[in-house]
Amino acid sequence: MNLEDHAGDILRKARSSGPLTPEAAAALAGLTTAEYAALEDTGKAVRPPNFAVIASALGLSAPKLEKIYAGWLPAPVDLGQWRELRQITTSRGGNTVHCYLAWDEGTRDAAVFDTGFEAEPIIKLIAENELQLRHLFITHTHHDHIEAMEPLRQRFPQMRIHTDAKAAPPQHKNRRNDCVHVGSLRVSNRETTGHAEDGVTYLIGNWPEDAPHVAIVGDCLFAGSMGGARQLLDHAKQKVREQVFSLPPDTLICPGHGPLTTVVQEKAHNPFFQ
Repeated sequence: MNLEDHAGDILRKARSSGPLTPEAAAALAGLTTAEYAALEDTGKAVRPPNFAVIASALGLSAPKLEKIYAGWLPAPVDLGQWRELRQITTSRGGNTVHCYLAWDEGTRDAAVFDTGFEAEPIIKLIAENELQLRHLFITHTHHDHIEAMEPLRQRFPQMRIHTDAKAAPPQHKNRRNDCVHVGSLRVSNRETTGHAEDGVTYLIGNWPEDAPHVAIVGDCLFAGSMGGARQLLDHAKQKVREQVFSLPPDTLICPGHGPLTTVVQEKAHNPFFQ
């Protein structure tokens, strides 16, 4: 699976968070304005950009950005460690998004994390594995992450919805000290605002055979990048440092877009973090 963001996307997101114009960024990168525009658009340039200068100006790590430019990908993750975890991918209009299904092997109690665009793949997996959907956890309410919420609610009217959305009914609101049980699995939540004002990461623990924790991060973090936050980028990065990078190194990171990754890989390779 390709990264959600190429090097040009990363430069654009960092540049959009501050006052640097495309013309000024081009000069720092040692490119013409047209060449720099092509770099942000495609992730490639006709000649090597001056990553050291442009990355420094944008608060990015130049060595990590160069590795993204050269084609870095996170090491593949074997989901066999988490037998009761599935990634479900749907697409619409060129936008591909992931949601996740997790369940307890003994009780067959299940939870969905975001919904993607379509309910049918989720319903099919629930039926195939003879599960009882008890919970829907929402990382943030951007449309691609909740498009299938209503069909799921109609099919499973008893499922409990969890969200940080301000407009949500009180019974749906996350509380920071909550620990929700899905059979023997334990789900806690951590505020990861910035990309979205209601951004939240869900941490799933107590897996069989001591498998590492799983962090469902929505768009606060991607493999090698993060969701755009414009003027809130510094805030978004701080939330990732506090709430995600503080987790054990082998924690599995399940983003809303792009490949799976881990805390240790993102600390070592994500250009947004020095």
